[in-house]
Amino acid sequence: MAAYSSARGDDAGEVGIGCCVTGTPALGEMASGPIDGPGADGRGGRPSAIVPETDPIPAERRAAPCRVSSAGGHPRRPDHRPTPHPRQPLEELAVTERKPGVVSVVLVNYKGTDDTLTSIAELRKQDWPQDRLEVIVVENGSGPEHLGRLKASDLDFTLVDAGANLGFTGGCNLGVEKSSGEIVAFLNNDARPDAGWVREAMATFASGADIGAVASKVLDWEGVDVDFTEAAMTWYGMGYKPFAGSPDTGRWESETDVLFGTGAAMFIRAELFEQLGGFDDRYFMFYEDVDLGWRLNLLGWRFRYQPKSVAFHKHHASMNKFGDFRETYLLERNALFTLYKNLGDEQLAAALPGSLALAVRRAIGRGGLDSTELDLRNPGDDSVPTIPVPKTSMAGIYGVDQFVEQLPSMTESRRAIQATRVRSDRELLRLFGNRDEPAYPIENYLAGYDKIVHSLGVLEVGTRRRVLIITGDSIGEKMAGPAIRATQMAKQLANEHDVRVISLTRSSPIDPSYEVVTVPHRHPRQMVEHEAWADVIIVQGHALRLFPVLESTRKILVVDVYDPLHLEQLEQGRSDDVDQWNRQVLDASDTLNHQLELGDYFICASERQRMFWLGQLAGSGRVNARTYSRDPDLRSLIGVVPFGLSSTPPVHDQPRVKGVVPGIGKNDKLVVWGGGIYDWFDPITLVRSIAQLAERRPTVKLFFMGVQHPNPDVPEMDIVAKVRAEAEALGLTGKHVFFNDAWIPYEERGAYLLEADAGVSTHYEHLETTFSFRTRILDYLWARLPIVTTAGDSFGDLVAEEKLGVAVHEQDVDGLAAALETAIYDKKARTEFIGNVDRVREQFTWENVLAPLVEFCRNPVRAADKSVRDTAAPVEVHQMRVRVPDRKKLYGIRHDVGRAVHYFRTEGPRSVAGKIKRRLQNR
Repeated sequence: MAAYSSARGDDAGEVGIGCCVTGTPALGEMASGPIDGPGADGRGGRPSAIVPETDPIPAERRAAPCRVSSAGGHPRRPDHRPTPHPRQPLEELAVTERKPGVVSVVLVNYKGTDDTLTSIAELRKQDWPQDRLEVIVVENGSGPEHLGRLKASDLDFTLVDAGANLGFTGGCNLGVEKSSGEIVAFLNNDARPDAGWVREAMATFASGADIGAVASKVLDWEGVDVDFTEAAMTWYGMGYKPFAGSPDTGRWESETDVLFGTGAAMFIRAELFEQLGGFDDRYFMFYEDVDLGWRLNLLGWRFRYQPKSVAFHKHHASMNKFGDFRETYLLERNALFTLYKNLGDEQLAAALPGSLALAVRRAIGRGGLDSTELDLRNPGDDSVPTIPVPKTSMAGIYGVDQFVEQLPSMTESRRAIQATRVRSDRELLRLFGNRDEPAYPIENYLAGYDKIVHSLGVLEVGTRRRVLIITGDSIGEKMAGPAIRATQMAKQLANEHDVRVISLTRSSPIDPSYEVVTVPHRHPRQMVEHEAWADVIIVQGHALRLFPVLESTRKILVVDVYDPLHLEQLEQGRSDDVDQWNRQVLDASDTLNHQLELGDYFICASERQRMFWLGQLAGSGRVNARTYSRDPDLRSLIGVVPFGLSSTPPVHDQPRVKGVVPGIGKNDKLVVWGGGIYDWFDPITLVRSIAQLAERRPTVKLFFMGVQHPNPDVPEMDIVAKVRAEAEALGLTGKHVFFNDAWIPYEERGAYLLEADAGVSTHYEHLETTFSFRTRILDYLWARLPIVTTAGDSFGDLVAEEKLGVAVHEQDVDGLAAALETAIYDKKARTEFIGNVDRVREQFTWENVLAPLVEFCRNPVRAADKSVRDTAAPVEVHQMRVRVPDRKKLYGIRHDVGRAVHYFRTEGPRSVAGKIKRRLQNR
């Protein structure tokens, strides 16, 4: 058990202090303060990024030295004495007219004038325009000597005489009322800011309109050890700083959202601070910044840790001269305040009884008391009416009693907070860090802690799961189907869970609601930390074979089999040597069978596919007595999750094709091929039908939207060269047939589709077609286009049944030309097709199609037949119902050399050189 010590903020001469004090255990110190209300604009909205305006503070004021302002008019303390009935936390602070771009730094001084003057001097060295920096010093009743020294200073700041010791909370609130900046910063008076402290924080606010506050990185005075880099919260209400006192090793240099920042150095939007009611005056000191940050997060705002905004803190420990019992009293009481106000009903029902019991147990443990002393079975009688009890024990008891005393006002605050919160406890739990932290190394207390945790289940309430999604495709501006599907899953699941998406090739962030990471398959060990992080893992493609840690995972495993890889290889490998072709098919079959052995839940693209996969699952032994007894329809084993489309209509921002691409006029009729050109498609019949139609309809134009796959590691397929040659031979290239050699960015495709008059997809009828799910058809539904497609697959059936367009037989040039003419030029037919498209497309929105997966992740369970075997054990060979001899690794030097030889033979030395160059760049 780690040793714990109390850390202090300011040099306080008595109980009452002019700085933020975050005290408690040494694993990290338990921190100090939010409450909720509407958004900063009073309407629940978000303020815009900070945009400085010219000369917000008059020059004559900037040139003046100390300006004195009394606390006169302070609505809560007209006589300048601490009030016995502090302001309720949801009582709004007086709203001040705020100056855009101005930062107001509030320092609270209590008998620490030397430190305060040093801090002011450092603030005036900030790498930030001084005309946009306001310094407010609240003199917290230190006495005439300190007030006089501050008045006599020639430094530029505004002095507010509080007239009494209002504590850290009251002093800060008064300082904010006297400030004028759009942003308010709190800085301990025994702290000095780095030159970029303000600048980096302001840049952080500008990076997100939903960032309500910024937490600085705080180090000790020498810049060696950590004061604040992370925030954490125990289940019983005590906030703490997990790495306080640890050496600053450079580990904490990434921005992240936190539950709270330390009041020693933090920034907040002034209007938001006022709407929150400021720091809760009932706290006086300790945990008021924890409370403030928690309430801010409950409203949907983000508290952003910015490691480039740095401050250095002295940490005076002046409260020690009074003993730690007063500090202990405030910590115990305020922890209960914080817990009671901010936890949701479900969490509080479990946590509050345990927290009260734990507070009593701590009190007994601190004083070394024997709680069996009054048991009738022990010797002694009642002739002595008193028992010596140390103040350290009574501090905890008094804290609980004052929590009871304040229950009416706390309940009023709680009602307001819970009524206006927009984020659930489940959403915020990821910001709590390690909740299971007992904090005090007292043997008797620790034994009681374990009994409470295990008996009351306080750690089991409302956890937010972590979902890991793995795709083989690149993620970013340009994406193909698998990556689009993975990121849409992430977007939907992120509403309820923490989601991380891993690309095995390359990636860049596209949505702040989830993380995006690249893990190259050449470095399987990099996957270990991600597997350890996750609760549920969703995989596509070859991931299970590439990463041993995934193959042996104990986590819930969802396998996305919407793409039957082995059937795809039947067509893709046609041009290879028959032995090579056969190996590719069998290897894909082996990969899929391996996935079917390991998965807890499977998702596929259509009901037709589901029947196919049920057959293969049966062959792999997964349709058995246990899975069937759980669910005779086996929907708990495999669900239908098609590819989806956006519920937001596409936008035509500017001309993309008509009148832009040479040869395509503004009034021409445009047919789009909405995706890549692969060997299992039949674009040649389409080109021939366009040649026939163009003879009688010269305005018809065919536009292939994508030729080059967005993943540069995917080679161009043979069919591309064949269709180009066919269009050239028929004299159509650049006149009636056009190839877009680039890949259109995913977010821009809607503008292209909106210029089209019809969407087309043609293929050959074979096994791959029967079980395929043509995702480009969904884009046509999204853009409200009549659809012309080959019959034989699930979408061909849908087009015919729902009259979304025309489905034709494979390789029927005449029929395809007639269908295109109807879809483009027959106004009556077009109207009917578009009306039917509008009706059908709603069922394919991502929100609807992903519903089975979302539901599963709400209550993820192992497959019925996996719960009886060790999921960490490797799959034995005899378990595989379909076996392929000499299964190959898809990574390593031997694999890379083999692939290099393959590409050299099929694509030539330039292709190999390009792939090697990209591999080295991505290391």
